Amino acid sequence: MAIIEVKNLIKTFKDGDKETRVLKGLNFLAEHGEWIAIMGRSGAGKSTFMYQMSLLDEPTSGEIFIDSHDAHNMTPDDKTNFRLNQLGYVFQDYALIPDLTALENVLVPIMMQGEDKVSAHTKAKSALERVGLGHRLNNLPSQLSGGEQQRTSIARALAHDPKILFADEPTANLDNESSKTVMKLFEEVHKQGQTIVMVTHEEEYSRLAERVVTLDDGQIIKDEKTHKTPHKHS
Repeated sequence: MAIIEVKNLIKTFKDGDKETRVLKGLNFLAEHGEWIAIMGRSGAGKSTFMYQMSLLDEPTSGEIFIDSHDAHNMTPDDKTNFRLNQLGYVFQDYALIPDLTALENVLVPIMMQGEDKVSAHTKAKSALERVGLGHRLNNLPSQLSGGEQQRTSIARALAHDPKILFADEPTANLDNESSKTVMKLFEEVHKQGQTIVMVTHEEEYSRLAERVVTLDDGQIIKDEKTHKTPHKHS
């Protein structure tokens, strides 16, 4: 059973009288436990595609099923709850709250899910330790390097064990060393069974995924397996 199914997805943006069709009838399936890289030149529709699949935006038409839920039948509240409880997000600009510590940044969404403070604290601390930031719990984002900020955002995305991790250009603002650290983390969580959908323009990092989907001009022009052996998931 696919964890994401997209049928005839169309997304049009309006600017006054001008309409731009960014996604032109995409069909796509992602299986549980897959790591999929979405590639394509700038303006091909990669991030728009991910925003539709991850319920951060509304398609103009088409169907999206995510973990057997029909997105079309979800109310805005349903979508908010689903994103909060079932999905994890990593963005290229980290999206951390500047006046909260690393620990608090990871803690907030867990508490929004209804966890009590003690268990939320334990989960947040353990997620930061998992990404190698156990010594940075009380630092503000401004006291962290770019790589550490991105690892904090990965800890936040993974702390509640999401069904799917969506990552939009996670290495775009990082130096080479930090990029490699972030990709190593992705490799580790994927080995543990995490489904990952990652937009990237870095061919080197796309090859770490099991499958590369290439977009051009709002359409999928290539969908191929890499040489990587898929991990078996129960």
